[in-house]
Amino acid sequence: MTTATEQLVSLDTIRAAAERIAGVTVKTPLIRAPFDGVAGQVFLKAESLQPIGSFKLRGAANKILQLSREEIGRGVITYSSGNHAQGVAYAARAVGAKAVIVMPSNAPAIKRAATLALGAEIVDVGVASSERLAKAEELVRQHGYVVVPPYDDEKIIAGQATCALEVVEALPDVDLVLSPVSGGGLLSGTAAAVKLLRPEAKVFGIEPELAGDAAESFRTGTLVTWPAELTSRTIADGLRTQSVGERNFAHIRAYVDGILTLSEAEIRAAMRAIVATTRLVPEPSGAVTTAALLFHAHQLPPYRKAAAIVSGGNVDPRMLAEVLTETA
Repeated sequence: MTTATEQLVSLDTIRAAAERIAGVTVKTPLIRAPFDGVAGQVFLKAESLQPIGSFKLRGAANKILQLSREEIGRGVITYSSGNHAQGVAYAARAVGAKAVIVMPSNAPAIKRAATLALGAEIVDVGVASSERLAKAEELVRQHGYVVVPPYDDEKIIAGQATCALEVVEALPDVDLVLSPVSGGGLLSGTAAAVKLLRPEAKVFGIEPELAGDAAESFRTGTLVTWPAELTSRTIADGLRTQSVGERNFAHIRAYVDGILTLSEAEIRAAMRAIVATTRLVPEPSGAVTTAALLFHAHQLPPYRKAAAIVSGGNVDPRMLAEVLTETA
């Protein structure tokens, strides 16, 4: 248990967030996925069915819906490769605030187009997450925008935690919950909600081995940062963040049981399995949890009922077609 307990979100805070965002987000279903060769029952939490196609709307809405009238008038800004950008743009539009998004040059075109369609202004920078943060800070100094961080923020964590709150409510005897991990917003919120409601359940974070900074941080007990030229190699564009956030790491150290990494081939195979079995359309970042169940069961604890969060479905159609038609 971390000593920084004052940074950890409470169950009351998570439940308040769920009530707050109910008019903006949707309660996504848990879909049974009868995969061959798995040890227990597997359920997929279909966050790809959120209005923006990703769980990111939860945290963005929880943060923005708590802004004052004066802050809404100043406008909001964030730095994101796409899904958080759309979440901020969507939630900002709901309250009538201007949204500015600092986006890396390698962001998927489908996510960029969706962000623009929601009325946001995009500012382009290089591929490093540090570049995005620096540019956002510069624009805040110039224009007074309110920052809506992608993950290292208590209100963002509480919003993302509502996803796991729904998992435990729908599946009270869940044994194992798997979450993708990048900056740590979803994993930290998931772990907090699960452990506060069902302490005996296990929570694991999953990420690509090509962007394995969170696994290294978890293993060493110290936050590490990977350079952008390494993390940008993975197909899972939503998991390319170079380091877990400090508040997120506090939750991870307190509540998470393990973090696993997996190969690009395993991610692609999991995308095919999800489409074939459930007809859900996952983006690579959303398929990593299924990949862990399919290919890394030996590294996971035994379970009767597992919930794997499919964090998003904003995949480029050409990439999806390539993945679905390639030879395994």
